[in-house]
Amino acid sequence: MRHKPQTRSKVLSADKGVDIVGDVHGCYDEFIELLRRLGYERGHDGTYRHPQGRKLLSLGDITSRGPQSIKMLQFFLLHTSSGIAEMVDSNHGWKVARWLDGRPVTLAHGDEKVEEELRMYQQEFGPKKASLLREQSRRLLFSSPSHMMIRRNEKLVAVAVHAGIKDDYIGMESSAVQTFCRYGDVAGTGPDGRPIRREWAKERKATEPLIVWGHDPRPNPERKNGTLNIDQGCVFGGMLTAYRFPEDELISVPAKKNYSGLTDTPLTRYTAD
Repeated sequence: MRHKPQTRSKVLSADKGVDIVGDVHGCYDEFIELLRRLGYERGHDGTYRHPQGRKLLSLGDITSRGPQSIKMLQFFLLHTSSGIAEMVDSNHGWKVARWLDGRPVTLAHGDEKVEEELRMYQQEFGPKKASLLREQSRRLLFSSPSHMMIRRNEKLVAVAVHAGIKDDYIGMESSAVQTFCRYGDVAGTGPDGRPIRREWAKERKATEPLIVWGHDPRPNPERKNGTLNIDQGCVFGGMLTAYRFPEDELISVPAKKNYSGLTDTPLTRYTAD
């Protein structure tokens, strides 16, 4: 177990605009297509920048299940270090980070695809480059804040979080806060092994600030009590969605296919309910 890097800032300025992107899960091609639709342009240094200086913010789960986790890790390594993009912590990100740290975790639910990609990367580029990528990725994932407070003109206007957050938790940091942000309000496990989730958004009393979240895929973006779900299950054959702030616009691109290998996906279960 190595030194855990210091968490990056959980405050982001929206003075020039912010584009918040839902769960990518290794769907790199769809991600780049979405960036282009948002107006980002690729420069000579390989970075995607918006001509108006907008920031890009990921809700986490950039890896696992899909086909190109390494490209997603490399993208955010480059763009966070360049100050163009940020990313919050997430359940898959936390699991992969602990695995990269040498902790005894079982890679499942698509996380094993990250291990497979890294093994192939080492075969192609050698152990030295692979070791560097693993360490950089470990630091990126471990240092991601539990949630991001988005400010405009010094006012808190939105919170971006992977799975959910209580209003009392905003701006706080503890094990309970981090767990809620990664997994949502979990009330145990059902007989089929799936987590039983309380509907924290339905129970929310406040309506400000806006809470933008993912983790629990819905067929379409869903607004409820000042919250907005933008995980449309791209890796399951749905869509990849971005929320543009302060424009209050939603932009989605369709998945090229269902990459998960599952026929009974969260999207089909949700539609069947």
